[in-house]
Amino acid sequence: MPDLPQHKPVLAGTAYNGISGAGIRLEALPEGYLLHVLGAIEPAALAAELAKARFTNSSVRKAGFHQWFVAGDEPLLPASLDALAAVLAGKAFVMDQSHGRVRIGVSGRSSRLLLSKGTAIDLDPAVFPEGSAAMTMVGHISVQIARTGDDSFELTVLRSFAESLWHELKHMATSAEKDSA
Repeated sequence: MPDLPQHKPVLAGTAYNGISGAGIRLEALPEGYLLHVLGAIEPAALAAELAKARFTNSSVRKAGFHQWFVAGDEPLLPASLDALAAVLAGKAFVMDQSHGRVRIGVSGRSSRLLLSKGTAIDLDPAVFPEGSAAMTMVGHISVQIARTGDDSFELTVLRSFAESLWHELKHMATSAEKDSA
């Protein structure tokens, strides 16, 4: 049986090490794990099941009706995924999406201005508070936007669109910096 290809981060390399400007920071986040959980389980119950399976450094984001993304920075071990599937049995299904999705961090005082150039979501903290997440489009690319802090967001995108999104964000960052000056 041939060896499977080695996992190589899609945004690895000097061109994607991060961009910082006046009020904006873009960074390729670690390609740890991203799990898609489907089922009629409430977020608090899902968090409890994640703790039982020792997914303690995970974040949970709503990804649709009875759907969540569970993200973490560490590599996913097959035994960990099996443990989570076991504790969720009868409550929800879990699928590993780590190979197919990439996370990008957008932060800084002009982060909302940058993102407003590409999406129609109202990112005002009163409407979209910390912990909120929504599936949307940034330009022509389907993205999940999650607010992780006052001026910080995490974008989750299909791996094949990650470089295109990066370049789009870089272009919007240049425009946002000019607008905020």
